[in-house]
Amino acid sequence: MVVADRPRPRTGPGSFAGMTSLSGRAVNFMSKHLPGLGRRGTRRQVDQFRASNGEKGNTLFGKPVFLLDVVGRTSGEPRPVMLMLVRRGDDLLVTGSNGGNPETPNWYKNLRAAAEAQVQVGADRWTVTVRELDEGDERAECWDLLVEAYPDFASYQALTDRRLPVAVLERAPG
Repeated sequence: MVVADRPRPRTGPGSFAGMTSLSGRAVNFMSKHLPGLGRRGTRRQVDQFRASNGEKGNTLFGKPVFLLDVVGRTSGEPRPVMLMLVRRGDDLLVTGSNGGNPETPNWYKNLRAAAEAQVQVGADRWTVTVRELDEGDERAECWDLLVEAYPDFASYQALTDRRLPVAVLERAPG
């Protein structure tokens, strides 16, 4: 099945078109068939990150990560998740990849519902507002930045029929 509104892959030198990495396929498989393993790993990493004030647990697969705390849309409780750290100036970029699974991840659904969250990068913590990017040049630019920082995002997009959502987390005023 082909989804017409997927982000258009870049072509030419440095292209991400058609990429599916072994690590991307492995994460996809594990998240589908061993979801509890990922949740336990995330809890441990969040605990380590918080206990060390961001000095430990700040990488995943050798790439930098940050902590996102967002209120659960049904529970009303804070829901922490570690995400790949991708910056665009002062903003943070996120995509609801869910390892290329068919469903948008709960943390992203919570983010949409809350429209505001807390982030921690290293020892620095601040409030962000959420701006989802549905179409256009800005979305394409942000998608390219996400994939450049973490190429497995391209694999996850290739492994699912849904269009991976992209959002900008902007520092809240005040």
